[in-house]
Amino acid sequence: MKRAVFLDKDGTLIKNVPYNADPAKIRLVPGAGTALQQLEKEGYLLIVISNQSGVALGYFPESALQDVRRKIELLLLEQHARIHDFYYCPHLPEGKLAAYRQTCTCRKPAPGLLLRAAHEYDIDLKTSWMIGDILDDVEAGNRAGCTTILLNNGNETSWQRGAGRTPHFIVNNLNEAAGIILTTT
Repeated sequence: MKRAVFLDKDGTLIKNVPYNADPAKIRLVPGAGTALQQLEKEGYLLIVISNQSGVALGYFPESALQDVRRKIELLLLEQHARIHDFYYCPHLPEGKLAAYRQTCTCRKPAPGLLLRAAHEYDIDLKTSWMIGDILDDVEAGNRAGCTTILLNNGNETSWQRGAGRTPHFIVNNLNEAAGIILTTT
């Protein structure tokens, strides 16, 4: 079985611009390329796991996420890094578009996207990691059986504690997260 590092997109891998689907506004967080290079060198699959409720709210079409993915891949390629796959949830129970207005198992904090990736890539979740900037990311990772890291970069505003919402580690940036993964495994 393989091991993976699951990464939230907005605020973790790229700078957080709410409901952004414009590739021109996408910027990697500092150190993303270096961190991902190190993790991939150690044999981790790198998989983005992202809630994209802007689709359900009608802010942009689901097809726009392909351009977002391409832009992220291009920016990482420029830094000699890459992601292996990109999973997203377009749903939102309060969505404006009926096709996406639903409660699902893929929207974080549910672990559905991680479980799907684990099935498709033969990933051992117990030896894998989830990195995110809010507690919904942490909860999804914990519910999937991963070790979790919270990037304490100011994006978590509600701090609603509860079962499964405590990260194993708290760091300030993606390089610190990579360092913990590489020294803990």
